[in-house]
Formats: sequence, structure tokens, C-alpha cells
Amino acid sequence: MDLRSARRYTHALAEGDCFMSLRVGVDIGGTFTDFCAFDEDSGALHTLKVLSTPEKPGAEVLTGIREIERRHGVTAGDITYFTHGTTVGVNTVIQRKGINLCLFTTEHFGDVLEVARLKMPDPYDLFSRRPVPLVTREKVFPIPGRMLFDGSEDMPLDEAAVKAAIAGVRAVGGEGIVVALLHSYRNPVHERRVVEIVRTEAPDLFVISSFEVWPIIREYERTVTAVVAGYVQPRVSHYLGSLQAALGEAGVVAEAMITKSNGGVMTAEAGKTQCAQMLLSGTAAGVIGACQVARMAEVEDALSLDIGGTSADVAVVRAGEPQYGVGEMIGEFPIHIPTVSVTSIGEGGGSIAWIDPHGVLKVGPESAGSTPGPACYGNGGDRPTITDAFVVCGFLGEMGLGYGHVTMRRDLAHTAIAGLAEPLAMSVEDTAEAIIKIAVSGMYLEVSKMVSRYGIDPREMSLVAFGGAGPMLACHVARELNMRRIVVPLTPGVLSAFGGLIADIKNDFIQTVYLDLEAGTVARIREGFADLRQAALSWLRDEQGFTGEATLLYSADMRYRGQSYEIDTLVDGSGDVEAMAAAFHREHERLYEHADVEAPVQVINLRLVVVGEPPKPSLARLEDAAGDAVPVNSVAVHTGGKQHEAAIYRRGDLGAGHRFQGPAVVAQDDCTTCVLDGFTVTVDGYGNLILETED
Repeated sequence: MDLRSARRYTHALAEGDCFMSLRVGVDIGGTFTDFCAFDEDSGALHTLKVLSTPEKPGAEVLTGIREIERRHGVTAGDITYFTHGTTVGVNTVIQRKGINLCLFTTEHFGDVLEVARLKMPDPYDLFSRRPVPLVTREKVFPIPGRMLFDGSEDMPLDEAAVKAAIAGVRAVGGEGIVVALLHSYRNPVHERRVVEIVRTEAPDLFVISSFEVWPIIREYERTVTAVVAGYVQPRVSHYLGSLQAALGEAGVVAEAMITKSNGGVMTAEAGKTQCAQMLLSGTAAGVIGACQVARMAEVEDALSLDIGGTSADVAVVRAGEPQYGVGEMIGEFPIHIPTVSVTSIGEGGGSIAWIDPHGVLKVGPESAGSTPGPACYGNGGDRPTITDAFVVCGFLGEMGLGYGHVTMRRDLAHTAIAGLAEPLAMSVEDTAEAIIKIAVSGMYLEVSKMVSRYGIDPREMSLVAFGGAGPMLACHVARELNMRRIVVPLTPGVLSAFGGLIADIKNDFIQTVYLDLEAGTVARIREGFADLRQAALSWLRDEQGFTGEATLLYSADMRYRGQSYEIDTLVDGSGDVEAMAAAFHREHERLYEHADVEAPVQVINLRLVVVGEPPKPSLARLEDAAGDAVPVNSVAVHTGGKQHEAAIYRRGDLGAGHRFQGPAVVAQDDCTTCVLDGFTVTVDGYGNLILETED
């Protein structure tokens, strides 16, 4: 954000002010690393982007902090709170660059990952196949010994077999072991003993148990979650250690916090061993930021559209709050921990356009990343990307981008697109527009699947567009989905960093009880909630060091006896079984439009979410602008197969109440908003761009 924007955002910053208590949020993407800094004394909010350095983790954070010091006259010692979102975990799974992992299972259950749930991965693709597991069958070692569903021991653990399995791990070059034994959610004694043996016999091997990761009922769900966590944990731990070292080198004394998949934050130190909780770190933080924007813009229901350099992430916002779920996909695999529900699409600003062997133009999923980046960046990239297509169409290239880190080279973008135009026998401009249309069609397909799953109509919702490429593509996506309203935040390119900055300290706890909901089980339910409450407060106070007020949210996974799956139902935590049953009947009625109040109810899991709310930025409304919005220039743009004249506006010049028509380009340091013909733009009281169409 430039100085004028910062003034308008807070009405409090004078040039040359110093930060005395600085809260910093950082989000590392495939192309850029985003910074959002909030001064608690003056209320000023500043933003920054630097190029990511995936080959040297932590270096981009050090570069950004030095740049903040240079721009605003602060020191790293002024940073009192530091939170960070990352995609290192999910990228490790997608790229299959985790450790050589082995799996110990209960004897006769070695095919748990191969069998999975016997479902077709993509019901829209008749040729889809289940992915190759992260642990292939030759690296799975069954262990004799058996726990029953009630937690009693049916067969003692064969410790000699455990030692033999360790030798097998050595033989296949294994670097780590996941222990996932049957019914460990009820009694983890066998899993714990196996871990003890491994740490004694092979202290050099990484080992993790499914009970420690997430102690849920159902063998496959618990096992695959533990395997994904084990697969990435050494790399995530190394990454977080590098981050902590970079912060120490920079002189930051505040403890590093990491954003979590559930939209909260925890210490980076805890993240080294609890990485399953932060696999969707970056994407969840973006949704938290989008929810704040939706509330400020008085939008009830929205789709958040976060497009970066490598992917597009879409989520549903209802009543200003994100939707949560379990079973979200990390690459090709589900994780069954509570997360903000996000659909990821392998298309971003850096996605590469190419022609397949049949002569068909396609886009993604391969990305140019930050190095070498799109051809127009001039960093050595020569393959055409979506960003290059927008440059050729005229929407990008007239103004700077990335806080001065990127100077657009239209000639290089034209050359890259021309390499596709010739075999397609199309003009360079038409080829560029075709690339955009293909990318948007892929987004439309995936978003359509998501809204069908939720049973919602996107025409009744607003689109909150952010990320480095979200505002660039927003009009195209909204037009395909017949959405009439788009909200572009004041600093859309760094909204994920802002989301991490305002996120609560938050964690989920679960205990499987498998009880009938009746008077005789009241004591057991109360005991279960008491255990969860003690664990939650210990985590918040002792591990996270939070001393403020704690909010405890109780729920229970319940079902009618005979049903296969449960409904997570909010309860008050008192153990009142009649009130719990009534709450379940209401929730069943809401979801399925029927309930059987006479049927017996079972409670499978007790859940508790603990929330600590740290201080957050309070953003003031802007004063109304005087006069009309004045463009700084104009440019010829190619859209709809025709040339149009588009006005160029500088975001820092726009004030509350300004209004103008598309086609237009709104330029700012962190991204560019491309407004198509037929859209009207209004600036609201918080500086958000509200794009509306009558179509």
C-alpha cells in the first residue's frame, strides 16, 4: 500500500512515523511472498511483496523484513507479533517430495491405503483412478497384535515382529515410520509401545503414531491422515526451523506463529510436531481475510476467490463466516481433521499454456513459479502463462507491479504467446484471449462441482476476489458463473497475510466415546468433555502462552442408531443428554428435512474447539471523496475479440464514493484489477471496489 492509501485506511499515519509495536503477517506463495504490517500505536497498515525463494526457505522473510525496515524506519525489534502462512506441506504432497515413508499396521490390514474407500476419485471422470498411495505396499509392515473396538486387548503385541519390521524398513531405505494400528482411538497402548521400540532400536528413524496425529474412529481415515502428516513432517519441521533462524538473524524477538488449516494460529515450534494441523495453512488464512472483507462490505453470502501464481482457491462464506469440514483434499489425499473448506484448482497467474499432441490448447497445471516466472517478468522465462496473456491483451504492462520488483516486458510476453499462435493459426491477441477463456473454463468446472456439493446458487452470492491474480480474473469468472457482484479488497494481493494477522489462536480436540445417548451415559459424557476442556486450556495457556479470555465451543458427532455416518452438532458441554438429543434432531431436520425424535441416538465423538482472540486491527471508514474519479491514462485492450479503450486508475487515488465504468484497469502495487465492459465500479466506505453488472 502506498502512503496515501495508508492514510486513507487509518486516518492516522504521518510521513516519517515510527512503529513502536508492530504486528506482521506473512504469506509465502509460489511466486510472491506477501507482508502485512499493522502498527498497534498509530493504527497504520502497510503491505509489501517480495519474490519467493523456494530454494532457500526463510530468505524471502529476511528480505521482506529488511525492506519494511528500509521503507518505514523501523527495526525488527519493534515486531511484537509475527504470524506466517505457508503451502510447504501441501506442495510437498502434490509434488511427492516427502520422505521415504513406511507404515506399520495391524496384521491382515496391510492394504488399508490401497483399498481406501473403494470410491471413484472423480465421479465426473469415468477413467479416473485412485492415486498411488504415499506408502506403497512393499513398504507396509503388518504387526501381529489386536485391540478390539471397546479398547480391550484381543491379542498381545508381538514385539519381536516390530523389531523385524524395523529391519524391513532399513532394507527398503525407509526414512520414517507411521504407526497406525486397529482401534487405537479407543486404546493407544499398542501404538505407544511400537513407537517406544522404534525409538529405542532405531533412534535415527522418524516415527509418528496415528493416535498422536488425530485419534478418530475409522481405520482408513485415521491412517491416511497420519500418513500425510508423516510424509511431510520432516520437511515442514526443517522449513519452520529455517524460518525461526531467519527471524533470529533479522533480530525479531517475537515468537513465530503459524496459521492453521482451521483458520487459527499456533506457535511455529508446535507446528514442527503438529504439522497435520497446518497443511492448509496459507489457503485457510486467505478465507479468514475474505470473511473480514465480506463483513465490512455487508455481504452475507460469498464465494472467496484466491488466485496466486500457481493455483486458485475457492471457498464458501456464509453470514460472514467460513465453512468448515473434514476430509479436505491435500493433493490427491484426504485429511480428516477440521479445516476451512477450500477447493483448490491448479490454475494461477503463472500457469503455463501449451498445446497437447492432438493440437489442443491447454492451460496448467504446471506453473512458471517465481523462478523464472512468466515471460513478461524478464527473468528468463520463455513459456507463455496466463499473466502473459493479460499483458498481450493490454490489461497489464502499463503500470508497475510487485512493489517495484517486477517490470512488465510486453515484447517478451508477445514472443511467448506467438509461439502458440503460429501452430494454432490464430493471431497473438486471439490466442492470448483463448488462454484466458480456457483457464476460466477450468475454474468454472471446479467451482460448479463445489456449489453443487453445497447446494447453493452462485447467482445469489458475491465474489470476493483477492490474491495476486484474483482481481485480474474476477470479471471473467463472475461472468461465467452469472454472478452480478464482485468485491475487491483495498489490498487484495496480500489478503492472505492480513488473514493470518487477524486469525485467532485456535485448536481442535476430539475424543471417541461411542455411547448411546441415554441417562446411563451422562457421567461418561461429562468426563469426556472435562478431559477435552483440560487438554484445550493446557494447550492454550501452557503451549501457546495465551493469557487472555478463552472461548470453548462444544460439539458432538451424533447419529441415529444404524446410520453409518454422524453429524457434528453444537452442544453446551453440560452432558445433558436430552438437550443433546434435541439439538441433534434439529440439525438432522435442517440438513435432511426430517427427524425421528423417537429413534435412539448414539454419540460417537466428543469435540471441543478452544479459541483465544489476540488484538486485531480496527479499520476506520473513509471520508467521502470529492469530485469524480480521474484516470491517469488509457490503454487499448483486447477482449471479446475486439479492441476497446480502457481507462487506467491508480488505486491510491480512489476514494469512498468514486464511481466509473468498465472497461478499465485499476493498478496498485500488489495486483491489478481488470474491469470488463458491462461492469460498474463503486468504491465503498472501506476502500473496497464493488463491481456490479446488470447482465
